[in-house]
Amino acid sequence: MDKIALIVGASGIVGSNLAKELLATGWTTYGLARNPKTDIAGLHPVAADLLHPETLAAALADVAPTHIFLTSWMRQETEAENIRVNGAMVRNLLAALSPKHSVQHVALVTGLKHYLGPFDSYARGGSLPATPLREEQPRLDLENFYYAQEDEVFAAAARDGFSWSIHRPHTIIGQAVGNLMNMGTTLAVYASLCKETGQPFRWPGSEAQWNGLSDVTDARVLAKQLAWAATTEAARNQAFNITNGDYFRWSWLWPRLADWFGVEWEGYDGTVHPLEAELADAADRWRDLATRHQLAVTDLNKLASPWHTDLDLGRPIEVMTDMSKSRQLGFMVYQRTEDSFFDLFAQLRADRLIP
Repeated sequence: MDKIALIVGASGIVGSNLAKELLATGWTTYGLARNPKTDIAGLHPVAADLLHPETLAAALADVAPTHIFLTSWMRQETEAENIRVNGAMVRNLLAALSPKHSVQHVALVTGLKHYLGPFDSYARGGSLPATPLREEQPRLDLENFYYAQEDEVFAAAARDGFSWSIHRPHTIIGQAVGNLMNMGTTLAVYASLCKETGQPFRWPGSEAQWNGLSDVTDARVLAKQLAWAATTEAARNQAFNITNGDYFRWSWLWPRLADWFGVEWEGYDGTVHPLEAELADAADRWRDLATRHQLAVTDLNKLASPWHTDLDLGRPIEVMTDMSKSRQLGFMVYQRTEDSFFDLFAQLRADRLIP
């Protein structure tokens, strides 16, 4: 039977890389978004708003997916609102497709906030998990929109009989303009501004993150795990961590990122220097830089997400993720983290997003 994918969030970091992976391996692939892009050759765009269930049936009238990949979310002011909105998005989509009886598998991308807690109480004392993080660790006794999304998938699976997989990446490294959680591009923008002004590329985060072990997730690796789990019998109805497979310390990586841009760097100096404050007045500087270098995007807010980078780099603990569960089942993809960043920087430069 033909494999027909519906990717929710196909224009984001995860969804765009997944679309390229599936299309390269013969899948018929649809990309759903409120304003879908058409820059991925072979991807069929579907314009739909998941918060308006009355319009979903019409938008999906000609789509009968065998596999659904949920890679998108909408940030709200509170976790209660995150739960209400993001839970509804999953519920509405799966309800709209239920009468077609075409869905065989649903994959949901969440993340390490499953273990660390939601934005409202992220990695705070009293709820700090043991590391390395493992899939069998129980849910925290906290409200979390990831749990609400999972529960919607589980309920629909029980109703409609499809299998599911949950994927929990760490910080995702990859390209997507306008993404809400984009550390790699945020650091590239910061380094570019440092080079332009002669300021040092200063570590913005905590001592625990500077000196501790960490890992990240290349969007290309996540895409391969999503495709693997969707087509592997042993991976059905399972939750999987997903990272590059190596560990590093920011005290080792930070100088290498600075070297790529040709800027001086400063490490942890006893004080946290949030990027959100550092870049608060940088919009005009970026616009001037982008105009002089004829870059494709002059709006800093479409490239950088310093709030999220601060959240990750300011954590009070080191964070490592155990990958043995999917390894045991045969998923052996590995990516060197240094190259994840360098590949991204090179792509940003080639696409005229940084000078």
